[in-house]
Amino acid sequence: MRRIGMIGLILVGAALAFGAVTWIALEGREVVVVRTRDGDGTPHSTRTWVADAGGATWIEAANPERPFLHDLQRAPELELERGGGVLRCRAAIVPNPEGHQHIRELLASRYGWADRWIGLIADTRRSVEVRLTCS
Repeated sequence: MRRIGMIGLILVGAALAFGAVTWIALEGREVVVVRTRDGDGTPHSTRTWVADAGGATWIEAANPERPFLHDLQRAPELELERGGGVLRCRAAIVPNPEGHQHIRELLASRYGWADRWIGLIADTRRSVEVRLTCS
């Protein structure tokens, strides 16, 4: 019975450690909030990673089914909460495979080990790159 309790304790500890590392990976560096609206005008807020390159701001939709990506396909205007401020932006969805390769390189370079960790638990093979032009 004691052995079962120890195994249970180890499993709980491992689950807590996994959760903590995942949370640190997701939230340990800059995370922005993208605010879009659906077809009815209902606002959506999505937390995501961000990268700056070539005079633009770039974000990733982990897959083509992400609701905020559908919002942007319908209406490309959005608000970007970043660094304590809110910017008005216009989104341009970059076609794959070029878009996918570019955003994966940007995020891997910027987020390092965190990007690799999240890649172990989230499938981003079909991710979509979004270029933001903000004012």
